[in-house]
Amino acid sequence: MKSTGIVRKVDELGRIVLPIELRKTLLINDRDALEIFTNGDTVVLKKYIPSDIFTGDMDDLVEYKGLKVSLNSIRELARIAGYSLEKIPVDVE
Repeated sequence: MKSTGIVRKVDELGRIVLPIELRKTLLINDRDALEIFTNGDTVVLKKYIPSDIFTGDMDDLVEYKGLKVSLNSIRELARIAGYSLEKIPVDVE
């Protein structure tokens, strides 16, 4: 991990401010979602990029009940269930 040399205090509500230099470098904009991970005693923030819940693919995603599913996964699930999607057009916006 690379040290930035930037130190920030946590406020009484548990918030920290990400410096503008980091936000610009990492392309983090206002209202972007961040994932929070821990690794031992280290806290890691990562820009959230939605992906297919089954495969991790990030192409041709469709939202279903708040989750992302790729068209390839939908076709595979349909195949497993005994359906064929070749005849059904699927539009992704």
